[in-house]
Amino acid sequence: MFQKLKVILEMIKFPHTVFALPFAFTAAVLAANGLPAWDKILWITLAMVGARSGAMGMNRLLDADIDAKNPRTKTRAIPAGLLTKAQVGLFSLLSFALLVYSAYRLNPLCYELSPIAIAVVTFYSLTKRFTWACHIFLGLALAFAPVGAWIAIRGSIDMPVIILAVAVLTWVAGFDIFYALQDIEFDTQAGLHSIPRHLGVNGSLWAARLLHIVTIAGLLYIYYPLGLHFIYLIGIGVVAAMLVYEHLLLRNGDLGKLDAAFFNMNGYISVTVFAFSAVAVYMR
Repeated sequence: MFQKLKVILEMIKFPHTVFALPFAFTAAVLAANGLPAWDKILWITLAMVGARSGAMGMNRLLDADIDAKNPRTKTRAIPAGLLTKAQVGLFSLLSFALLVYSAYRLNPLCYELSPIAIAVVTFYSLTKRFTWACHIFLGLALAFAPVGAWIAIRGSIDMPVIILAVAVLTWVAGFDIFYALQDIEFDTQAGLHSIPRHLGVNGSLWAARLLHIVTIAGLLYIYYPLGLHFIYLIGIGVVAAMLVYEHLLLRNGDLGKLDAAFFNMNGYISVTVFAFSAVAVYMR
């Protein structure tokens, strides 16, 4: 049982929850104008874990046949025979149940919107079959994190969190373009779609740059309507510097540094946004 759990956690890359969870906490702190109630923090965290775990499980389930043909992914749990499709399907169902129950405990609007969140995070896995905008759909899926947390605190959707969601969407779409550079040849052979397949390496790098410019612009925008302390701008400057460094690592399409650019830097970026946002709210 514990061995299966270990395989599942590896399959869904559980530590990568750090990409989206800090943005949920950022929205919660901004919406609450301080530290939210502990029960809110608990249910937001559980909702996030349920949403991301369920989404990753569905991604591995729906892509199992494709992963089996791709040399880079054929060792994943289902193609390698470590887990069955039924096991992964059950895991995703339980994860989404955790999301729905957590949303129910937060407030009625969160509960009512939870099926939409499940639909979006599941639909993403199908998009590369018919559109190069699959990266945008992934960004949209993760953009539900700050929106959901904001609704959990305020019970409404307001302009600052919409802009924050756009920033998250473009940030995720940009780094997902980097990740997709690994599969240009396979995507072409398999008839799958992605920006790297359609624009090539150089065009993809420029697309990611433009998306990340929008990310910084969105993060800067929310400084004004929320009246945050000036230290927030310093934090966004740090984030901008990390994004520039990330792009410099891959400026020539050198995928040897992809792990550093994709996994390390993006984890640091999300945590940095949360940390400076929390301090800015406290100091205000």
